[in-house]
Amino acid sequence: MATSKPRVRVLGTGGTIAGIGPHRLDYFLYVEVGRFMPIEESLSRIPEVNDIAEVQWENVTSVRSMSIGSSEWLQMAQRINQIFEEDPDVAGVVVTHGTATLEETAFFLHLTVKSPKPVVITGAMRPASAMSTDADINLIDAIRIAASPAAVGKGVLTVLNNQIHSARDVTKSNTFRVETFRPNELGFLGYADSDGEVVFYRTPTRKHTTATPFDVAGLDSLPRVDIVYSYAEADGLLIDAVRRNRSDGLVLAGLGAGLAPPAVWEAGGRAVEDGIPVVLASRATAGRVVMTPRIEELGFIVCDNLLPQKSRILLKLALTLTRDRKEIQGMFHEH
Repeated sequence: MATSKPRVRVLGTGGTIAGIGPHRLDYFLYVEVGRFMPIEESLSRIPEVNDIAEVQWENVTSVRSMSIGSSEWLQMAQRINQIFEEDPDVAGVVVTHGTATLEETAFFLHLTVKSPKPVVITGAMRPASAMSTDADINLIDAIRIAASPAAVGKGVLTVLNNQIHSARDVTKSNTFRVETFRPNELGFLGYADSDGEVVFYRTPTRKHTTATPFDVAGLDSLPRVDIVYSYAEADGLLIDAVRRNRSDGLVLAGLGAGLAPPAVWEAGGRAVEDGIPVVLASRATAGRVVMTPRIEELGFIVCDNLLPQKSRILLKLALTLTRDRKEIQGMFHEH
């Protein structure tokens, strides 16, 4: 007796995975050409997915990921939550996305999707029109993961180069190579492997999806949070610009364990006095930023081990609920 295949929804947003360049050896000019194939054309290139799942698709947008931000994140989260609410039999959702900001979209969805079912974000480092593109296999892998019961309850996942990552930890580490996405020292979660199996060896432990307090239903905007990067000889110029702009929040990407030149910390302290929540992160690619007496005195919030761009997203969402420093600090320890 034949059994029905799992149903997977695929949402297209553009990006390299849908990019069309001027010739088959183009791996970069396609960015400036700005042509993207719709998601139905991407799917038509991989008829093998019909053996894996019943695939339904829709185009959410068709842009480079540098053009994706708060309004698109809210649109995607609200649409995915709607899909899970209206179609209880759907196994999972796939989002195709440009790689430049893929990790940020993935983390936003990791905190705002309200279902334990898998949401898988994928992209490509070589455009669909190029020789040896990774677009097709990454899309197949994403659909395979979204259809897999093994992916349930693990939050939002990303897959490129057959490697499955948690949206919280993954970051882009190389400008051109197909193995660009890495979780630093924490390790990726598993593989969409060569035998067609989806195999997990680790699972995320921080709060995500159904365990978070963040409900974006009905929201059409998010608080403004800026990032200021530290470097040798940095002063308070950029932080003071953020203060004058009256931004809702600030992330300081400090040196090493979050340390920064004295003028930077002093300016950050002035921002706190002005009522701007300031999260202290690090420009280092791994490791924690921890509380110290001086950081406590200045009124900063520490990011734990979130990268600055991920800290910005968590702070934006935290500010939809509270401006209380202790409550926000708790969110950084839990998520």
